[in-house]
Amino acid sequence: MKRIDCFIPAVDYHQAEATLSHLRSLPLINRIFLLSAGQDTDLSRTGMEVIQVKNLTSTNTVAAIARAASADYSLIYTKYSPLTPGYLALERFVQLGDDTRAGMLYADHYQIIDGQRRKMPLIVCQEGALRDDFNFGSVLFYNTSYLKEAVARTTDDYPHAGMYNLRLTVSRMASLVHINEVLYTEEETDTRKSGEKLFDYVDPKNREVQIDMEKACTAHLKAIGAYLPPVFTPVDLGKRDFEYEASVMIPVFNRERTIEDAVRSALGQKADFTFNVIVVNHHSLDRTVSIVEKFRDDPRLILITPPRKDLFVGGLWNTALHHRKCGKFLVQLDSDDIYSGPDSLQRIVNAFYQQQCGMIIGTYRMTDFALNTLPPGIIDHREWTPENGRNNALRINGLGAPRAFYTPILRELLLPNTNYGEDYGLGLRFSRKYQIGRIYEVLYNCRRWEGNSDAALEPEKVNANNLYKDRLRTWEIQARKQLK
Repeated sequence: MKRIDCFIPAVDYHQAEATLSHLRSLPLINRIFLLSAGQDTDLSRTGMEVIQVKNLTSTNTVAAIARAASADYSLIYTKYSPLTPGYLALERFVQLGDDTRAGMLYADHYQIIDGQRRKMPLIVCQEGALRDDFNFGSVLFYNTSYLKEAVARTTDDYPHAGMYNLRLTVSRMASLVHINEVLYTEEETDTRKSGEKLFDYVDPKNREVQIDMEKACTAHLKAIGAYLPPVFTPVDLGKRDFEYEASVMIPVFNRERTIEDAVRSALGQKADFTFNVIVVNHHSLDRTVSIVEKFRDDPRLILITPPRKDLFVGGLWNTALHHRKCGKFLVQLDSDDIYSGPDSLQRIVNAFYQQQCGMIIGTYRMTDFALNTLPPGIIDHREWTPENGRNNALRINGLGAPRAFYTPILRELLLPNTNYGEDYGLGLRFSRKYQIGRIYEVLYNCRRWEGNSDAALEPEKVNANNLYKDRLRTWEIQARKQLK
């Protein structure tokens, strides 16, 4: 039986033919449609039906696919590079589609990068996997009945978020199933390192797309009962039982190359209030401690090496948080980075009182080690709005920096003892109840260098990081549903 209709992006005959040559003879394929955004492109030589679209990700394109699809399953390919299905791979997709009644299936695969083949493992799509850049691979294998029903339920027009809205809508009707088997090979043209891809979603040129994605995500949160209106618990900033108004917290492990700059930047802050700098050292094995001890004559410096050795970054934060000299506000400074000027701390504390918030997030500039600006430059997270920031936070993978917290609330919430995502999870927890304040002027230089922890990660590590953040979002969604 011919069970599958295929939808393949096409720009010209030769590009389309590179994929069609692998699909035409497969026995399960019913029809193949070419998705063409070029009005003057002649694809008649392929012998395939052509669907004219404006772009590949709009609701109009999804609706056109739904109208054309008549087979049990609809295979949507999302890249222009050649696709090679694995041996009996489509049979496996169909078999598991029939067995699970999934709304959509996706699979591990091979990628060809610069002529080299590598395996690309994927991760499970859980309830909190709301990132619009979630990696499903390039083959989306939809149950056509669910695809058509999703289109019927969609009333809003999404010029850019149509495909994103499709998978969110289908996920409310059926599961999205990860097949952890290698079922196809694709060519990957984006060869940037992981650290270079991190900030695509805050690049100003992508702003229009991100607004559309936020619209689709907000609609989904309303549909599943996890949307929160802009109503917040007031924050009482009047507590006076703190010796210091603020503490700059620097967690550190083996950062002899950068820690002196960070400590000097923190101690060099000019403020009309008392503050200190708490460096929490996780048993560094290099010269980190001796470098910090250069500043021991400054009474504002506190160096802590916790006796326990099972602490990650979140645990180091909790150590500073519960120190008797922790200030009323606890302010972030990573051991790689420096403040952009001597007034950053003053501006952060001022913002707490001006905005009456329990957490403040500022703006930073991406730089190299010599403080030359790197693309995309200033990261201000202007996608955050007082009205919808707490909902949109569930769609993106970070909330910005530097981060600062009102200590009494932070002592109630605490940080998860992890090396990754602890700040993001905390931001979600704060936003569930409290308004998060923003400063949209640059306060911080985030220095990118070869020693950054996220500079060039292997796919497995990227997956582990994303899986954890998806889990944080899942827990947060479950908690927000209970607030109804």
